[in-house]
Amino acid sequence: MQINRYSLAGFALALCLGAALPAQDIKIAHVYDKTGFLGAYAKQTQDGLMMGLEYATGGTMMVNGHKLVVIEKDTQGKPDIAKSMLEAAYADDKAAIAIGPTSSGAALAMLPVAEQAKKILLVEPAVADAITGDKWNRYIFRTGRNSSQDAISNAVALDKKDVNIATMAQDNAFGKDFVAAFRGAIKKAKLVHEEYLPPTTTDFTAGAQRLFDKLKDLKGRKIIFINWAGAGNPFKIADLKPERYGIEVATGGNILPALAAYKPFPGMEGAAYYYYESPKNKVNDWFVTEHKKRFNNAPPDFFTAGGMAAGIAVVEALKKTKGDASTEKLISTMEGMSFETPKGKMTFRKEDHQALQSMYHFKIKVDPKVTWAIPELVREIKIGEMDIPIRNKR
Repeated sequence: MQINRYSLAGFALALCLGAALPAQDIKIAHVYDKTGFLGAYAKQTQDGLMMGLEYATGGTMMVNGHKLVVIEKDTQGKPDIAKSMLEAAYADDKAAIAIGPTSSGAALAMLPVAEQAKKILLVEPAVADAITGDKWNRYIFRTGRNSSQDAISNAVALDKKDVNIATMAQDNAFGKDFVAAFRGAIKKAKLVHEEYLPPTTTDFTAGAQRLFDKLKDLKGRKIIFINWAGAGNPFKIADLKPERYGIEVATGGNILPALAAYKPFPGMEGAAYYYYESPKNKVNDWFVTEHKKRFNNAPPDFFTAGGMAAGIAVVEALKKTKGDASTEKLISTMEGMSFETPKGKMTFRKEDHQALQSMYHFKIKVDPKVTWAIPELVREIKIGEMDIPIRNKR
């Protein structure tokens, strides 16, 4: 008892004298689809997140004396598991901030959890518009692009007079949000048909034939725009020879392995979130160089860049709060905050916390020495060229 009294007295004296106490760790939960059907995307996000935290902290993994501790939680791509994993991250692991997930369905299940816990969920890379739209709450921020940004940037690239477009997309929030935004952004071209297929589709013959039938007799340029993620290869419709009807194929960007499926379409146009050769800035220079060093000379990919952006955003916010990870302090700091990423500057829009960001108009180049088709940069599509709707109702 005597020792305890002296210890308590010494502790009290230290407080009175202003002696510093050890800074608490800041726990960051990465709640992501590690073993789900989007697992390839999820791994990239995790790799990028850790590189972003490292880059923004100068390799220390510390902010203002606080150690950053990353806790991984696997949603398996399932909304019910995603919800329970986020609940555990906030309640049991005492995470101050959560990042993730990969699938939009999992993300939508997680949004109310963040609101109930009054903790920040930084969404990366799930894209459904509803996340920062009608399902949004003030605890949600997103570094990932939304479906409207994908769609509107592709509309900017393809929207020309005398162009007829039919879409092929997944029958889920990812596909339907994209097509709705794409439809709304088209001003000069005509959207003549929308084809929705199950996300597990592997045989695209029937869907392709319906698209051919809608387009083949039309005058002017004819394009099938494909919006797809995960398993299945809709670009196998090249085997059906759409060119015999004068039909072209177009799409947005994708991960490097998926870009191999673009090789039958040299000259194909679209707009991408990221390709490692497109951005020209010092963050991307470091990112590309370091990624090649660490991953057997492989360049960073689509979702690796998003993970890095999320890591940088968290660190930059904590730097501004001097390590204060309290929710209200972070919200007030992050609203309107700009930060540098591999894509250049992003800014969290105050109204819905969606990160506004550039996109990249590309044209496919095929090089037999490269295993994927190269989305060669046509031009950067600046933030100001894309009118991204504010869709939340709060």
